[in-house]
Amino acid sequence: MSAISREDIVHLAHLAHIEMSDAELDKMTGELDAIVGAIASVSEVAASDVPATSHPIPLTNVLREDTVGQTLSIEEVLLNAPDSDSDRFKVPAILDGE
Repeated sequence: MSAISREDIVHLAHLAHIEMSDAELDKMTGELDAIVGAIASVSEVAASDVPATSHPIPLTNVLREDTVGQTLSIEEVLLNAPDSDSDRFKVPAILDGE
């Protein structure tokens, strides 16, 4: 017996507001049934003693360590700023008075 029936596809199409012809319904029923069957066969093979994997090969972090380096003083940061106020950049307002 198929896991997906034509009535299931009609119901799903109705929920998704998708109009489908009879030929499309028949084709979709077969395709979705094949997908559900493939998932079922994988589920049969999976054993409880086999750990789940997210990647077929091990991944390693290729980023360098985050270390504190030389930093600029506030005066050096604001040296080339077009405008500043206290210790902050001053930028033009983009909202109307808010």
